[in-house]
Parts: sequence; C-alpha cells; structure tokens
Amino acid sequence: MDKSEPAGSRLTIPQWCAEDKPREKYAAQGPAALSDAELLAILLRTGTSTESAVDLSRRILHTCNNQLNRLEDLSLRQLTEIHGIGQAKAITLKAAFELGRRLSSEQVEERGTILSSSDAAEIMQERIGHLQHEEFWVLLLNQAAKILGTVQIGKGGLAATTVDPRVILHEALLHNATSIILCHNHPSGSLTPSKADILLTKDIQKAAALLNIKVLDHLILHKNKYYSFLDEGKI
Repeated sequence: MDKSEPAGSRLTIPQWCAEDKPREKYAAQGPAALSDAELLAILLRTGTSTESAVDLSRRILHTCNNQLNRLEDLSLRQLTEIHGIGQAKAITLKAAFELGRRLSSEQVEERGTILSSSDAAEIMQERIGHLQHEEFWVLLLNQAAKILGTVQIGKGGLAATTVDPRVILHEALLHNATSIILCHNHPSGSLTPSKADILLTKDIQKAAALLNIKVLDHLILHKNKYYSFLDEGKI
C-alpha cells in the first residue's frame, strides 16, 4: 500500500469530478485526448485527501516545469519527497518511463539498420544512459549498416573505464563486422568528450583502418541526451 497518505483518506475515482476521470475519457476519446497530467493520473490511480489524482499529477508536473524528461530524471527518493507520492506510486512512474525507453530501443532494433546517430543512441540509451558508473560498448554493423551485435567492452567507475582497442577489433572480426560505432556514458551528465575520449577514438580508427573496418561514430550518452563525434565533425 502507498503510505504517502493514511488509509482511507485518499479521494477514490467515484468521488472525482467528471473532468477528473481520465480512464473514462481515455475509453471514450482515446489517449490523444488526454493531457500529460491525465495520463499520469491513470498511473497514480489515487490522489490525496484534498486533491484528485489529476490535481496531484498537475502539481507533480509543475515541480518539473511541466517537462516529462525532468520528471523522468527524478530518482525514487526524489519522487517520494513529493507530498502524495509514496514508494508504490514512485515505482509505478519509474517503471512506466523504463518501459517507454525499452520500447523505443526495440523499435530501432527491429528495423535492424542504423541510419543515423539517433538510431544508435536510442539503442544504447536504454542500456547505459541512466547508469551511475561508466561503461563502454560497441555496435557491430555489416556493410548494409545492419546490426550484427552489441558488445560490452569495459566497465568502470564514476569517471572512467579501461578500454583495449584490441578487444574491440577482436569482436568486430568475430562478428564479420565491416563498421563499428563506439558508445560510452558519462554519469556526470557532461557530454563534452575528454582528451582521453578523443585520443582513444583516433587510436581505434587507426587500428581499425588496418583491418578495413570503419569507425562510423563515437557516442557519449547521458540519460536521454547524447553527443555524436560524427554529427559534430570530429570523426
């Protein structure tokens, strides 16, 4: 049970005003007719002793400047600090955002082809974008830019991870890849490539060229944002 409000003190659906019944509105008009607050209210199910779930949702969104990406960034602890949000509601919201990320990643992988930096970022953000430690991965592609595999190369601490270019090229050869995309996350939130990131990219490019393997891009990710060496003219 969500312990943010005493048992029996929350407004139940039958007590809501007609305009505060988002489930009925969803059934009658479809999801496009609902506001962000109304969609959140369906997930939250109940409000507080003084507000409906829709009112609670509006208040939650207001604390995030009405931006869903800011709400997504809140941790479980931060969510439960909002009046009316207990652990059950907080976990429900985090689970909904996680499902959204996984769906987005699956849609790209089902296409099976990387057409842009955003395609690669959508796949890797679900894997490493929200981690609190750094990981380095490589996307392996064939000549038609179809995905042959995704491989974790290194796992480190808050600021760095050790990467051996030989391991990357070994994986590329094992999968018969003709091109690769390098990916790693910055838990700090800064997307600016470090000198080490730039030097590593150049080293891998040189080594890969000897094997006729092309480094298409190097992505630095943090949550729903990314930096592309290719898009920025760095590769």
